[in-house]
Amino acid sequence: MNKQELLAKLWEQYTAITPSAEKIHSLLGKNDQTISNDHIAIRTYNDARVNISVLEKPFVAAGYEAMGEYFFEAKKLYAKHYQHTIDKNAPKIFISELLLEKCSENLQVIVKEILDDCDQTVFENPELIIKGRVWETPSYAIYSILREESEYAGWMYVYGFRANHFTVNVNELTDFNTLESLNDYLEENGWNLNASGGKIKGTPEQLLEQSSTLGDVQEIEFLEGKYNIPTCYYEFALRYPDSSGELYQGFIAASADKIFESTDLKLQVVE
Repeated sequence: MNKQELLAKLWEQYTAITPSAEKIHSLLGKNDQTISNDHIAIRTYNDARVNISVLEKPFVAAGYEAMGEYFFEAKKLYAKHYQHTIDKNAPKIFISELLLEKCSENLQVIVKEILDDCDQTVFENPELIIKGRVWETPSYAIYSILREESEYAGWMYVYGFRANHFTVNVNELTDFNTLESLNDYLEENGWNLNASGGKIKGTPEQLLEQSSTLGDVQEIEFLEGKYNIPTCYYEFALRYPDSSGELYQGFIAASADKIFESTDLKLQVVE
């Protein structure tokens, strides 16, 4: 896949379970504003079959290169971000992985069994990144065990390989000069924002401010029946110029840590 095909497929897969993203995209674009994408985030486990080194391949092939790395001690995550070598307007890619060796032995065994039970050739598919859940129908009991220790692990078990979120480039919006004004507009139009750590994560001094909606909720078929589970969310990023006068292109680990919680069931009111 070339870059355009890859990004289009990720968006199509993402909006299929995140209808709010298309609605917000339309809402923000109603005055002929151009909606640019700041970055796309992807989740995985650090098992050698599906880790960052595996999921980065289609992006590297499409012209991306690794630019920064990030550690999330509390959530036991590691991440890298990628930028396109030629197209400076291409969205950044942010791939994170759960560090299984830092998790309980029980979680490690469960994840290994999930992956072991798959047709192993699926992990060699160059389009793995858009295959979603490649294992059998999930068990709600297993999901609950994973989520209790790591919401990230539970989400990955249910939804698999896909974009976890897309991000509006607020710098390109002409109707909003601040992230606060955009947040107010979204809330006025009925969208619930992730307030963990504050609705705005980061500061101008850190050169990046971020906010996000709470994840959409979808009814998922488990072995034990149907349950409502948060899917994906839409993020908003406002970047500030660094000492060179160029907009900062990296990420703030402490802010991303709270953005991750946009899919946390504990923040949702799920009936």
